[in-house]
Amino acid sequence: MTDAGGEPGSPLPPGQRATRAWRPSHYGRVPRLDPEAWTLRIAGDTLDGGVTVLTWEDLAALAFVEVSASLHCVDRHTVPGLRWGGVRMRDVLALAPPHPDAGHVLLAAARGYAAGVLLEDLHHPDALVAHSVQGDPLMPEHGWPARAVLPHLYGFKGPKWLVEVTYHRQPQQGWWESHGYHQRARVDREERWAHQG
Repeated sequence: MTDAGGEPGSPLPPGQRATRAWRPSHYGRVPRLDPEAWTLRIAGDTLDGGVTVLTWEDLAALAFVEVSASLHCVDRHTVPGLRWGGVRMRDVLALAPPHPDAGHVLLAAARGYAAGVLLEDLHHPDALVAHSVQGDPLMPEHGWPARAVLPHLYGFKGPKWLVEVTYHRQPQQGWWESHGYHQRARVDREERWAHQG
């Protein structure tokens, strides 16, 4: 298990306060997804120009890892010391590599939510496609069957109910980015708002 600064008692990033309650935050009803029917689609500017569709079995065949990492919300609260389990995002992307000119990604979730991220952020060693937390499968309200976990970015960059990864050559805006939130959203730099540059 790697440690992404998520152990209880670890220093909090600038501007954050710890909370014991992990309250799910999402718009609308929680989607009820069947893992037997769930797929993760990788498309856009792929190396071969094609589309790859991964099943739950494909995901389960990759090496399982655990990362201890806090969840940092852009509204300044942090849920410390979560133990995420899943597969490294970079291992998933290796199954359908991007074109060399593609440096941006749109992560899309069931029910239309999306987040724009840099490709390099998905290659961070602690970036996961997570399917468990604290040793148990994710609860539906926390993103079951799979969610993106990018511990070095604010939580809005890690969609729950992940269903698609799309490579792009230009920056992409998801829901929060289109409403004035920061395009990169690094926690250590307090990149909360678009006007910060």
